Amino acid sequence: MSHRDFLDYFEQIDTLLESCPNAYTEQYNATILTDQRANLKLRLRFYFKYLLSISEALVIVDGQITAIDYRYHFQDEQNNLIFRYDNTPHFPNLSSFPHHKHLQNQVIASEQPNIAIALQDVMNFLASVNL
Repeated sequence: MSHRDFLDYFEQIDTLLESCPNAYTEQYNATILTDQRANLKLRLRFYFKYLLSISEALVIVDGQITAIDYRYHFQDEQNNLIFRYDNTPHFPNLSSFPHHKHLQNQVIASEQPNIAIALQDVMNFLASVNL
């Protein structure tokens, strides 16, 4: 694996972002640390009020880019949580430990998502609200 693999991954993310209607990027920081390690931090604003904050610590595992630490946090304009996926190991009783999803009033088991899944959740939420 090489820097090129991480660059390809970041290009795939760019393509995903381009397909998001009514969104703009407030922050985009992709850092390749070594041939085996990279970090990604994004802040996407939807309809000038909803915020999706993304943080991934990426490594190469068995030839695949894998997020070993991640957070996909979505909130409204008053900073109220809508959802957050993360793998902070603080819910050991969940079947998907350490992976989980925070909702407004509960935490549920969730397999490890990716940016595409988080963006789809955002699109589903936005389709359900009157904008």
